[in-house]
Amino acid sequence: MKTVTPCRDCRRPILWTITEAGKRLAVDPDPNDEGNTAVWRDGTGAVRSRRPSDELPLCGWERLHVPHVATCTARVQQLDLPAALPAGVTSLDAHRRKRRR
Repeated sequence: MKTVTPCRDCRRPILWTITEAGKRLAVDPDPNDEGNTAVWRDGTGAVRSRRPSDELPLCGWERLHVPHVATCTARVQQLDLPAALPAGVTSLDAHRRKRRR
């Protein structure tokens, strides 16, 4: 049984998974053929995720899901930048987002 929790930003349900690197990743709870994250439940009951590749394609027990950051409506609104920055001003938002990961 999946344990879903609401997203803090958009309040839509999300499923928390553990990646191969041991990090937590939120995915949309319903499988989606358009997704890029393979999700399965391991022998201990933990929900795991990974990126399928040519070397290790999707297995029969895995289902494709979409990472929630790609569909979170609140996050998309937060990332909107102003139409144009003043001359001589550089936006550091992209750099800051990369560093947090």
